[in-house]
Amino acid sequence: MLFSNQDLKKLIIPLIIEQVLMMIVGMADTMMVSYVGEAAISGVGLVDMVNNLIITVLSAIATGGAVIVSQYIGSQNKKNAIFASGQLMTITVIISMIIMIVCLVFRQSILSLFFGSIDADVMQASLTYFFITALSFPFLGIYNSASAMFRSIGKTQMIMYLSLLMNIINIIGNYLGVFVFHAGVAGVAVPTLVSRMVVAVMIFVSSLNRRHSVYIKIKDIFSFDVTMIKKILHIAVPNGIENGSFTLGRVLVTSIVALFGTSQIAANSVAGSIDQIAVVVVNAMNLAIVTIVGQCVGANQYQQAKHYLKKLMKISYLATALIGGIVIVLLPWILDLYTLSIEARQLTYILVIMHNVMAFALHPTAFVLPNGLRAAGDVHYSMYIGIFSMIAFRLGSAFLFGVVLNMGIIGVWMAMGMDWLCRSLCFVIRFVKGKWQEYRVV
Repeated sequence: MLFSNQDLKKLIIPLIIEQVLMMIVGMADTMMVSYVGEAAISGVGLVDMVNNLIITVLSAIATGGAVIVSQYIGSQNKKNAIFASGQLMTITVIISMIIMIVCLVFRQSILSLFFGSIDADVMQASLTYFFITALSFPFLGIYNSASAMFRSIGKTQMIMYLSLLMNIINIIGNYLGVFVFHAGVAGVAVPTLVSRMVVAVMIFVSSLNRRHSVYIKIKDIFSFDVTMIKKILHIAVPNGIENGSFTLGRVLVTSIVALFGTSQIAANSVAGSIDQIAVVVVNAMNLAIVTIVGQCVGANQYQQAKHYLKKLMKISYLATALIGGIVIVLLPWILDLYTLSIEARQLTYILVIMHNVMAFALHPTAFVLPNGLRAAGDVHYSMYIGIFSMIAFRLGSAFLFGVVLNMGIIGVWMAMGMDWLCRSLCFVIRFVKGKWQEYRVV
């Protein structure tokens, strides 16, 4: 077998810790920003929706590179694995620079397009936050592409430590910016920029170290090989379209939720943050499965790929059931941490239970399984299913149940479950039929 149980632990456990850190820091950031004022937290929240779309694009490129590098490693082609890593860095920097320039020049038009006419103080906060965070996109691209390379060779522990450092810089910077320097929105934006700059430089320098089994050569970064770039984009573009449309769908669903009143909006927001706890292991599996299946497919070991897919799915189900169950038991105490009206609290309670039950039944097959199929090179099927399910269920059913049938936020979350069910059925059928085995990239 290509991966022993010890190998899997060394790969997966740091990824889980990294996801937990990101979740905790995200909650801490929100708490500190809330002290700046309503205009600030509104501005940061709106810009983060746009930033998440951009982060999705950069992550998709990194995933495309990770698949290619992993398959080359599996096929024992170290030379091309090294070259692919350099080309991944090239295309990521080019695309992230273009995105940064567009966001800097057209930031007001972009915010107006997404959010229409917002209050002047909210717009000003949004513009400030957007300008500073946009400067970090190239550094985020460098970090993502180097992280993808290190995940491909199983060095996830180093990424975990760098993620920890980035989050520590962010939290300390936010505290200083908000409570010491009273810098407002800039006080939370600058630490994001600085933290991404620091870890980008550190991981880039480490990626040049030839003691790693795969590393980056400076000369490869300054070359542009169309064939290799096409292979990376063959995975990255469909993945980016699917994940980007999914993220955009969530933004549009939020606009539907905004029709239901303050209590339901608050319940949706709080439940959305609590729900991340139950799927923290699944999010780590989404990253790990690219390396594992990619190497198996590169080695032409499809039976091993199927074995590991099933194994990681079982771990995902067990972890989701265990963590989701604990969250449900502790939910009354968790909700005490939030200041909510009685109606919002009751709705949040219902939504979290709905989510955790649906997550146990459907989340691994809806999200971990298709990532495994992508790692084998089967990207277009995942893209088509993802877009169809998002439009038909995530959006269409959300409007039908939530607005037309007047079920409110409960109807919207039922539509989310239908989206997961559609995705799960389609991906399970694809996996069982074995069609995904025909799309090896290298």
